[in-house]
Amino acid sequence: MPADGSAPRNGSTPKGGLGTIRNATVLMDLLAQPPHLHQLSDLAQRSGMTVPTVHRLLRSLVHAEYAEQDPATSRYGLGRAITRLAVRQLSNSPVLSALNPFLASLRDELSATIAVHVLISGEAVCIDQVDAADRGPFRRPLRAVPALSTAAGRLLAAHQPDEAWNRILTGSGTEDEAEAQSHREDWRRSDHLTHSSADPGASDEVAVPVRAADGSVVAALSADLRPDADLARIVSLLTRTAASGGRSIAHA
Repeated sequence: MPADGSAPRNGSTPKGGLGTIRNATVLMDLLAQPPHLHQLSDLAQRSGMTVPTVHRLLRSLVHAEYAEQDPATSRYGLGRAITRLAVRQLSNSPVLSALNPFLASLRDELSATIAVHVLISGEAVCIDQVDAADRGPFRRPLRAVPALSTAAGRLLAAHQPDEAWNRILTGSGTEDEAEAQSHREDWRRSDHLTHSSADPGASDEVAVPVRAADGSVVAALSADLRPDADLARIVSLLTRTAASGGRSIAHA
């Protein structure tokens, strides 16, 4: 799918049942993007499908509770069944089972917000997070962002096979793909990466790879960085935790 979230228009959509499933997933991806609710005509334009096709698929998704239609505006959004599937998937995640027991103690030891990230469809997805106690009354929500926009995402993307890396690179919206390409090997070899946030209200980040027992990078463990933070100490503790948890993950 292109970086703007629209469906490919090259006629490569599979026919029959596979095409129907693919089109439904395209719509769910679009429904997951802002705003919370979408017009039928907008979904048709962005997906490259006809209005009747989109309407038929949405009716099926609404019936299965994978989408919902607002009765006041007739606009569409994701349904509650998506949350149920996400919770079930996370509850069975080998990555979370391995790392979750360490997160609170690591947060306390570093006085930093600790997060676990995985790579899904070109995005760095934060699947668990424990906030530092002094970060105020509001928790930072879990999030999914373009992989190359964060330290965790860059680590994860750099360890992907060439074909997957190229898809991430071309779909990232990065202004200088050549520059990102030139950094890939450095990102892959590094034991940690840092990233300075462009948002003055957000913290900088450091991330380390989490390797499964077979050596594959299956996740990234991150901590936010204060200006006076001891980077070497943070990297050491993150790396130790990633190694302890990763040993119990069989493979990617």
